Amino acid sequence: MRGMIASAGVDRAGAAIPADVAAPAVPSVLAELNDWITLLKPRVLLLVVFTGLVGLLVAPGHPDPFLAAVAVLAIAMAAGASGAINMWYDRDIDALMRRTSGRPVPGGRIGAEAALSFGVVLAIASVLLMLLAANALAAALLAVSILFYVFVYTVWLKRRTPQNIVIGGAAGAFPALIGWTAVTDSVGALPVLLFAIVFLWTPPHFWSLSLFAHEDYRRAGVPMLPVVAGLRETRRQIFLYTLALVPVSLLPTALGLAGFVYGASALLLGLGFTWYAIEVLRDPEDSFGTSLSRNAPAKAAFRFSIYYLFLLFAALAADRLLG
Repeated sequence: MRGMIASAGVDRAGAAIPADVAAPAVPSVLAELNDWITLLKPRVLLLVVFTGLVGLLVAPGHPDPFLAAVAVLAIAMAAGASGAINMWYDRDIDALMRRTSGRPVPGGRIGAEAALSFGVVLAIASVLLMLLAANALAAALLAVSILFYVFVYTVWLKRRTPQNIVIGGAAGAFPALIGWTAVTDSVGALPVLLFAIVFLWTPPHFWSLSLFAHEDYRRAGVPMLPVVAGLRETRRQIFLYTLALVPVSLLPTALGLAGFVYGASALLLGLGFTWYAIEVLRDPEDSFGTSLSRNAPAKAAFRFSIYYLFLLFAALAADRLLG
């Protein structure tokens, strides 16, 4: 009994608070913190930050480590802000999709106005931080990336055209370019190629997701490619975009902007991505109403696409560090 009272504490009058009443306070705080972190779309954020970091690492010059860390933090803040505003705007369709219905805003755990305010403040702070830590060009590109994701992709394209991912993919392609400009205050050929790689990677990545989540998108009225053009055409587009991605990923080495380590890695990873795209193309499942647990080739391709981008950029960083 003594242990229970000691662990629970006392109220303002000095009376003991039962442990079973006081204990839930900490889990509640942690749960709320987790909801705010979820609002930032942490999985997407990590990949965005990594590509931005690699863009910074492969840029010529030697930036101050502290300022470089602050620039990466600004990229992370911008990515999180974009995710928060996206969740605020898409709360109606998120509530209709099984994959997203548990998010903090449609789940009612974070208010819509609070989510929007959080995202806007974070966005403004990220641009100002980049301006102070790096330069005006990097800050301007960071602002453009946020505005593009929010207004072009989320507000304009996502609910209107099956090309939403194709055009909207530019938003996720900015970080490497921003990382480079944070160091150099200029734009070079290599970061432009990195932008192109992420731009071409985005459609097969997200269309693989949409293949096994097509019922969610159909229910919410989002015109993703499988809903509008069918599963077979989506698989064909995944294959075609993968074929376009692989040679572009080899251009840094072909143009002398990266070395053998990157070139060999890009070739092997490209062959792997192509193999997964072929497996998706060969999938005979063409009917709607398929359970989300089905479409195994699409799920495998989606998972591999994440590893592909991470390993490709890691190989570029290693290539530069090895000289």
